[in-house]
Amino acid sequence: MRDQTFNDDFRTQLDLLMRLRRDVRRFRTDPVDEAVLTRCLDTFRLAPSVGLSEPWRVVRVESDAARAAALQNFETANADALAGYSGARAERYGRLKLTGMREAPVQLAVYCDDGTEKGHGLGAATMPEMRRYSVVTAVTLFWLALRAEGLGLGWVSVLDPALLNRDLNVPDDWALIGYFCVGWPERVSRTPELELKGWEERMPDLPIETR
Repeated sequence: MRDQTFNDDFRTQLDLLMRLRRDVRRFRTDPVDEAVLTRCLDTFRLAPSVGLSEPWRVVRVESDAARAAALQNFETANADALAGYSGARAERYGRLKLTGMREAPVQLAVYCDDGTEKGHGLGAATMPEMRRYSVVTAVTLFWLALRAEGLGLGWVSVLDPALLNRDLNVPDDWALIGYFCVGWPERVSRTPELELKGWEERMPDLPIETR
């Protein structure tokens, strides 16, 4: 295969895609076409991984019982997180919508198989966390593929991983990378919702240091 040179139009569209990639918390309940979801999930296999270990493991959370347990997990963790703030910051936190778990038609728990023998430990002996970084890279490709289809992804991190692992009955050597809500966003914005709600602002420049 010859090297592919991309033109300015492609680079402009890629830049727009990355700018419109948002952490979505507000979803419509419309179903997601299975073929579209499968096409997006296939991007996991395009991701780089340390030692070609491909340590990603995806669990579709579909049963009412599993979803109820995950939602209760979030609500408990969210209440604990709120208790850690005070004053105006607590009020602001309490107004945030931090999950679309009640509305999102597709919900996934993505894991790293820390015990995988695939890759024969290459690159992970000194930095075993590289397997988890590999999964995060795969999630990023998945995220962009979803956005290109008009779909959104919400990354839920306010929960107890150990409890979720037990509720989903996953192997002991699987480490949770994230619980993800997938569906059609209510709206599309270039600005993160946390910035719109006054929680935090983006840094104006990338901090780069020279040593």
